[in-house]
Amino acid sequence: MFTMKEACEKSHLSYETLKFYCNQGLVPNVKRDKNNRRVFDERDIAWINSLNCLRNCGMGISEMKEYIHLCLQGEATIPERKVILDIKRDALVTQLKQVQECIDYIDWKQNFYDDVLSGKTKYFSNLIDIHD
Repeated sequence: MFTMKEACEKSHLSYETLKFYCNQGLVPNVKRDKNNRRVFDERDIAWINSLNCLRNCGMGISEMKEYIHLCLQGEATIPERKVILDIKRDALVTQLKQVQECIDYIDWKQNFYDDVLSGKTKYFSNLIDIHD
């Protein structure tokens, strides 16, 4: 069994975040030690890491609660869970494309600046008029 501190270290969450997740019911079946402190087993840690991933996917607290509700119902809700994950995946793919476009622009701009600084390309700007 792991203490809150150990669970935080294993899940890379702050103490406050893990406590919030527990208080929101996002970590079901939380166990307590003899001093009434939360303790976690390996399955809890795996679930907390899953929550971390869901949050990083852009899932809000209410969406995570719905997802957990479905998970707790067992195998019968897998099709519904797949739909939720498909929607999140599609959004992530869109974000990934946008990020790649931004990286491509920055790479192009850096190359342009390098070419201007080396004298290979004449400088131009879309913001100011440059006259010879």
